[in-house]
Amino acid sequence: MESSHHNSSTPVEPSQLVSWPRVAAVSAMVSFSIPTFVTGIELYNDMSLYEGLMAVIVGAILLTVVGGLVGTIGAATRLNSYQLAQTVFGHRGASVLNLAFALSLIGWFGVNLDLFSASVNKVALATLGQEFAPVLIEAIAGTGMTITTLYGFSAINRLAAYLVPVMIAITAWIAFASSQQLSISEWLSVSKSAHLSFSDGVSVIVGVIIIGAIIMPDITRFSRQLSGGVHTAFWSYGVVQTLVLLIAAFSAAAFATDDILEVLLALGIGSAVLAVVIAGSWILNALNIYSAQLAISESFSLRSERTVTLVLGVLGMVAAFVNVLDYFITFLSVLTAIFIPVGGIIACDYYLINKSKYSHTEIKKQIHWPALVAWLAGAGLAVATQFFALPSVTQVAALDAMLLTAAVYFLLCRASARHQAAALQVKP
Repeated sequence: MESSHHNSSTPVEPSQLVSWPRVAAVSAMVSFSIPTFVTGIELYNDMSLYEGLMAVIVGAILLTVVGGLVGTIGAATRLNSYQLAQTVFGHRGASVLNLAFALSLIGWFGVNLDLFSASVNKVALATLGQEFAPVLIEAIAGTGMTITTLYGFSAINRLAAYLVPVMIAITAWIAFASSQQLSISEWLSVSKSAHLSFSDGVSVIVGVIIIGAIIMPDITRFSRQLSGGVHTAFWSYGVVQTLVLLIAAFSAAAFATDDILEVLLALGIGSAVLAVVIAGSWILNALNIYSAQLAISESFSLRSERTVTLVLGVLGMVAAFVNVLDYFITFLSVLTAIFIPVGGIIACDYYLINKSKYSHTEIKKQIHWPALVAWLAGAGLAVATQFFALPSVTQVAALDAMLLTAAVYFLLCRASARHQAAALQVKP
């Protein structure tokens, strides 16, 4: 298990490895966060029931495939996602990506902290009859999340191990209580109008979660088993996330509300409501800080990882305090879209181009131009889809960007290899 003094710039040591269920628990815990419940309810409200169910299933399959491919690379190489990016993009190329990655993760830390404080206050008003200053809630919670991250993956892993059974029990209770209000057959027979198409629904599911699938090596590198990448993706996206989305939709129909907190409060379990709010958000934001710290440490070769973690935590809290992120959601969405193609390049490079170079002793280039050009092509498509309706191959913009990037990268690498071979032949 990782210690608090683990050097993130080196591969995980054998003594730090854990069995894959413990890694999967960390990833699956994120699916119990409030944003996942909210997504399930929004899909139910905006889609026909049949298309909504199919969107959840297809989205889960796509995320499982992407997360499984990238997560397996982490388990095989023991490298985090930023080290993998450095292997493909080179030192300088990866530094640009890592800096932008960290900016995005800190931004989402602030967004999640804002959502956390709003949820806690709603529960406090309903159960205690009073609210608290959002800044106070954000300061206490943000500090706790940052402290958890200071102790690395081991602390996040232990917290997830304790909380997963609690969250499973609460989610099961939500499903049972909802079934007392509305039967499955009645739910399936509900007729309602649809505002989102099937492809839009899949895009919502994949687009929100894909960033976690791309950086899955950050945690699967700790898996003792090579299969840990596939298992983690399957149980996180194929099982837990799918069930949470469906239960959220079912509960919204049963209690005739579009607010998951209203559902939980209607059950009369105030303590469980707080558990739902705290548990998923805590793990989610701890992972945000953890991954951002890895990105900054890799980019600038910083040795004091504790200091980096503290600074990033403070920056995330400041962003939440001033609510500046309310005006930068589009900016953050664009940043997230930029990172999506990175997974396509890493997967293509590892599985199709040159698996043998994934050694920490490999001398890396400053900039690997085929990767950079391919990334610009995919990122350009991903950003464009944020503002324009473009033709789609997969009907999911995130996957279109990944496939385009992988294809461009593969062709450029093949062309480069042929050029080098021809140059060697003409040498005297």
